[in-house]
Amino acid sequence: GKSTLVQELRSVERNLDFSISYTTRAPRGSAENGREYHFVSHEQFEKMIAGDELLEYAEVFGNYYGTARSTLRDSFANGRDLLLDIDVQGAEQVRRRVPEAISIFILPPTPEILKMRLTNRSRAEGKVDDAVIERRLAEARQEIGNYRKYKYVLVNDVLPRAVDELSAIVKAERYLHEGDDLSRKGVQKETDVDPAWHESLAAARVRPYREAVGVPFSSQPAHG
Repeated sequence: GKSTLVQELRSVERNLDFSISYTTRAPRGSAENGREYHFVSHEQFEKMIAGDELLEYAEVFGNYYGTARSTLRDSFANGRDLLLDIDVQGAEQVRRRVPEAISIFILPPTPEILKMRLTNRSRAEGKVDDAVIERRLAEARQEIGNYRKYKYVLVNDVLPRAVDELSAIVKAERYLHEGDDLSRKGVQKETDVDPAWHESLAAARVRPYREAVGVPFSSQPAHG
């Protein structure tokens, strides 16, 4: 899953921190505080909201998830990039507050696996009724419908390939940020590529996932 992808990326890319989110969700299985998440109470989390201590946050199925502003400050102070694993609500907030942030929409290996994971997650939490499962599928439909807001779309199917693609994104964006001549490094500038080609490629990748969770597919670009 994404955790393995992040671990592999950090093993090949230097100066890359990973943000551990805060959540009010109860720990599952062998999860440890400070490793998978910082587990806090609803009261503590709402104090963080009131104190403007969060870069982004969202409420998902009755639990809060969020990223502390201090995490970004610490990485910036140490000259390191920060990687966040957040949902579309959080990504929208980050894009508003940190316009230079690079967004990557990561899809699971197959549409069938996406649907299976959503169903299994509900059952693991003891929520087996159809209404809860349908609510998760509705969330997925909403998230997938936002893929055009992301700069990149990546399918996490074959791990080494996904790591290579993610590593290439990190390298290219670092070169662009530093103002390097990408052509000398064998990297094609995004501005040299027809935007319609980008759109058609992303649409082709996302289409089967949209259909798997019941989203009628349209190849027309989003407006608004």
